[in-house]
Amino acid sequence: MRLFLGMILGVLLTIGGAYIYDSGHTNPAADVTTGTTVSVERPMVNWDVVSVKWHALTEGARHQWDRVTANVQAERAVRPAEPRG
Repeated sequence: MRLFLGMILGVLLTIGGAYIYDSGHTNPAADVTTGTTVSVERPMVNWDVVSVKWHALTEGARHQWDRVTANVQAERAVRPAEPRG
């Protein structure tokens, strides 16, 4: 149990550290008036891709959960109630 808790904590710390690092390093804009370009430091994580992947993961999980609960409900509707006792 402690192993899994440590693994989850490590993942959360890694993601949080990457987010803090990326939010602290803003990308400077190029100077349009003079035509000079400024070297842009890329973020460590492409958060747009992470957002799309996370959305796909949660939608897939919801879809699977709906399928499981629909099967259970259909099974309960077909099977007559058994007397307890």
